[in-house]
Amino acid sequence: MHHMMNAVMTTDTGGYDKLDFCEVPVPTPGQGEVLIKVLAAGINNTEINTRLGWYSSAVTDSTESMADNDADETLSDGGWNGQSPFPFIQGTDCCGIVVKTGLDADPGMLDKRVLVRSCIRTHGFEQWDNHWMGSDFDGAFAQYVKVPASEVFAVDCDWTDAELGTLPCAYGTSENMLVRAGLSRGETVLVTGASGGVGSATVQLAKRRGARVIAVADATKHERLRDIGADRLFDRHDDLLAALGPESVDLVVDNVAGEHFPVMLTLLRRGARLVTSGAIAGPVVSLDLRELYLKDVRLIGTTAWEEEVFPNLVHYVEHNEIRPLLAGTFALRDIVAAQQEFLTKRHVGKFVLLPWQE
Repeated sequence: MHHMMNAVMTTDTGGYDKLDFCEVPVPTPGQGEVLIKVLAAGINNTEINTRLGWYSSAVTDSTESMADNDADETLSDGGWNGQSPFPFIQGTDCCGIVVKTGLDADPGMLDKRVLVRSCIRTHGFEQWDNHWMGSDFDGAFAQYVKVPASEVFAVDCDWTDAELGTLPCAYGTSENMLVRAGLSRGETVLVTGASGGVGSATVQLAKRRGARVIAVADATKHERLRDIGADRLFDRHDDLLAALGPESVDLVVDNVAGEHFPVMLTLLRRGARLVTSGAIAGPVVSLDLRELYLKDVRLIGTTAWEEEVFPNLVHYVEHNEIRPLLAGTFALRDIVAAQQEFLTKRHVGKFVLLPWQE
């Protein structure tokens, strides 16, 4: 095996010039770790957010307006868990093949095609601490990555590498929201930003649970969302309150936030809940507490994944209960073009980088 590999090094917070396609040493797996040859790495909003420093509490804007301004100022607390460890390799989604095992790692994993659980519960599932591949330590925007063996899951299916590369972050985040909110058969769920990675995963995963799915997305994406199970579709400028009526929804899955947040609370019926794991239209919202307490509503914030989430996803894939939503692929060296295309939001599903494609 080579000693050097291609990788994209994120050198600091800021614009696209902070993404450096370069050669770095192939990592060596330590105790309890495995080395994975990365076959496909999905692109997420979060990698762009981290590069822009969006997680800093000083930021109150949407991701889009920051990306447009190609932020210059350095935000020291802009990572998920405070400071990002610049320079480092991003990439939260990894499909690959185990090519080497460190001490105490199961050699039976060798040569298996795997997905990496990118959210690592560092002190077990009883504690909330979590570490993210590609945010807290080097990730999959490279030809090889080393990860704890405990986070590697073999997947036996006929999906392509790129299709598997769409899964971990978006579907993990989505399934985690549905697990924590306890979505059950026959309930009505409203999904905002339904054409995005997490949104489109949620439409599928909520449908898989037997829920009735109302999806909000740009009208150009409606046909695609109907294909994957959305029962009712609205444009984000539609008057949801007029169309659905107050107290009509059991669960809102909202990663958009921004100015429409108050409407979401009004749509919730007694005892309903709203779950979130993001806020792309703006993290600072207006909240009328009466809408919360008078209706016995629960607001659920999610980041750390529950233990069942990843085994669930592997099961769904192996039993053909969900299907991949691959919007397109790019060579790793074309990451800037890929992120620019991602930010135009003309796609449904996920873009994936292929580190071995020339």
